[in-house]
Amino acid sequence: MYDFQYERAASVEDAVAKLRAAEDGLIVAGGMTLIPTMKQRLTQPSHVIDLGGITDLRGITVSGDRVTIGAMTKHDTVARSAELRQALPVLAEMASVIGDPAVRNRGTLGGSICNNDPAADYPAALVGLGATVHTDRRTIAAEDFFTGMFETAREPDELVLKVEFPIPEKAAYQKFRNPASRYAIVGVLVARTGGGVRVAVVGAGPCVFRVPEMEQALSANFSSSAIADVTIPASGLNSDIHASAEYRAHLVGVMARRAVDACA
Repeated sequence: MYDFQYERAASVEDAVAKLRAAEDGLIVAGGMTLIPTMKQRLTQPSHVIDLGGITDLRGITVSGDRVTIGAMTKHDTVARSAELRQALPVLAEMASVIGDPAVRNRGTLGGSICNNDPAADYPAALVGLGATVHTDRRTIAAEDFFTGMFETAREPDELVLKVEFPIPEKAAYQKFRNPASRYAIVGVLVARTGGGVRVAVVGAGPCVFRVPEMEQALSANFSSSAIADVTIPASGLNSDIHASAEYRAHLVGVMARRAVDACA
């Protein structure tokens, strides 16, 4: 690991100021990705600004038909929240199968979505539920936030503060997990909302994506049989030692049907 300057931010304003003043600064939330990346010398920041001391960025609030979660809220907190399990159980259940206990006790919502790993779970929740990302300077619709593999619309000196989720009529998430890392080889969230059905997929492609054909079929008939004949082309999907693009295309259909059944 290369030398760097460690700084602990006292507030959002302090974090932004430190980030702007740094030659090549990076934010650390839970550190689940940044620290291993630095150890492997794949990134060499001049400054690392720690958000761990900013209590305003933690917490879960349920108000009316909305759930708001602070960016520094840990996965384990999301998974164990009784209030969230009542209002938006799909999100609590999703958090409970992220990584292992060590990861869930350090990793954060904001860190996960800003890293935008193709196999991470939370992007499916944000896009599938039609969430809104709030930063220190603007609001960004989830579908505009995730732009590509490990890429988002966040500017280098911009901080994600919280994510606001509308509560759907029904929603469920199913994933085919890597047995070692628990990352999603393919994960699918299906949500039935007042504005229609949304189907969001992670793990299969370079970035979270929706499946319009499935959404249209499920809007007409919300049952797993309605999407039994919908096929996903393998072109452009991920292919690695864990699964081929063709197998991932197959898994999208399987996980989507399971998610629809789980909504019941």
